[in-house]
Amino acid sequence: MRLLAAAAAIAALSGCLSVSVGAGDAPAFTYFVLADARPASAKPSASGAAAKLAIQGTGAEPLADSTALVYSRREGERALYQFAAWTERPSRRLAQLAQQRLEAGGQFATVAQLGQPVATDWLLTLAVDTLVHDVSASPGRAQIVLRAELVDRRDRRLAARRTFSASAPVAEVSSAAAVQAFGTATAELLDQLAPWVETTVAAARR
Repeated sequence: MRLLAAAAAIAALSGCLSVSVGAGDAPAFTYFVLADARPASAKPSASGAAAKLAIQGTGAEPLADSTALVYSRREGERALYQFAAWTERPSRRLAQLAQQRLEAGGQFATVAQLGQPVATDWLLTLAVDTLVHDVSASPGRAQIVLRAELVDRRDRRLAARRTFSASAPVAEVSSAAAVQAFGTATAELLDQLAPWVETTVAAARR
């Protein structure tokens, strides 16, 4: 009984909400996979594609890159869905999705995650600045901000840097609806990121 009382007290003090913002029920905990709503179909590798790219995901803002599913009612404030979370850190997942997009584009001989036993001559780092369900105006929007840097590993030179942002409307104030909107925002983000990487590397190799 003491353990149950302690658990109830912790839950009351946590300030976290459930799968639906403001819902009184306590549903089962749900883990969500961050997805690309418009995954690209693979294209044949371009003739002469020789560049080899490594990708590294990093978390610039700790809460944005946690497994917690985050929402915000007001500017500068963050809160957590109590019974919903990501299966893995967004920086890692976004790096995987970027790899899939860039592999499908066929402009690189190799696209790998940093740390894999593959020699590469370019490094793309992705830092998650923002990943939040903004409910300041219900039902809100899913917002993602990502900073990207391209490094030429052959001479350790920063070739380019850019910040990408995307958002998508959320159908209702719930974690499941927010996750669906994050998938759309992720697709828009990758629509911007992939051609930027491809054109930047291609221009540097001329």
